[in-house]
Amino acid sequence: QVQLVESGGGLVQAGGSLRLSCAASGRTFSTLAMGWFRQAPGKERAFVAAISVYGSSTNYADSVKGRFTISRDNAKSTVYLQLNSLKPEDTAIYYCAAKRGAMVTIRGGYDYWGQGTQVTVSS
Repeated sequence: QVQLVESGGGLVQAGGSLRLSCAASGRTFSTLAMGWFRQAPGKERAFVAAISVYGSSTNYADSVKGRFTISRDNAKSTVYLQLNSLKPEDTAIYYCAAKRGAMVTIRGGYDYWGQGTQVTVSS
């Protein structure tokens, strides 16, 4: 079993930045591929970014490429999502997810989920 706890969300003006963190426990972190998803009101949960087990590969949704950066620190069992140049349409609950093996971009491919952290971007 894996427990995931997100933090770092908040209210920010358009153009601003936030850094989200997701701390994992319960399984060797370096065996887990990690992902970030987000869910806006009235919409389905959507892929944002993913990172491979050792961080050598990353993948991003087109809507966040060049603005968001995913990274991980296996020594701290933590994955990060740096959000820059934020837009009002980035407003959502951001969820951290984990899976064994190779990273994927589909929601159904992840085995474990955090409770989410709210990001609100004002115009």
